[in-house]
Amino acid sequence: MTTNVLILCTHNSARSVLGEGMLNHWAQKLGKDVRAYSAGSAPSGRVNPFALEALTNAGIDTAGYRSKSWHEFVAPGAPQMRVVITVCDSAAAEECPFWPGSPVNVHWGYADPSNAPGGDEGKRQAFELTREAIGYRMLQLLALPLNTLGNTDLQQALNRIQQS
Repeated sequence: MTTNVLILCTHNSARSVLGEGMLNHWAQKLGKDVRAYSAGSAPSGRVNPFALEALTNAGIDTAGYRSKSWHEFVAPGAPQMRVVITVCDSAAAEECPFWPGSPVNVHWGYADPSNAPGGDEGKRQAFELTREAIGYRMLQLLALPLNTLGNTDLQQALNRIQQS
């Protein structure tokens, strides 16, 4: 059974998109039955071009990426999530909708690469570093025996990843 993971950020334009791309990329490469989605509490309506560039640089096809609301994932017919990960502090502090199936929630915070100093080159570098950091945690998530862990053990494992 597919393990669905929702990655949240306020605007769904940078960090959550990087997380979705990296988790799907590594899951496919490793033959894992995991599917990532991303969304935001207040979607900006556009994906940051530096996020798309960072994913493209990692060999990820970004066609179809868009900024979307987390409400899409509580609507009838939406995939049921096993894990919900917040990647920005403001999204972590917001009251999330009720997720069907009561997924495990964890916060893996990252600084917003959109705010990096140094003009376009500084932002480009910040997005690359953020993509690499998120990608590393996604690899750690994929190393877990997701099909055999109960929610309590999964929560503990995700918390350990957060602390590493």
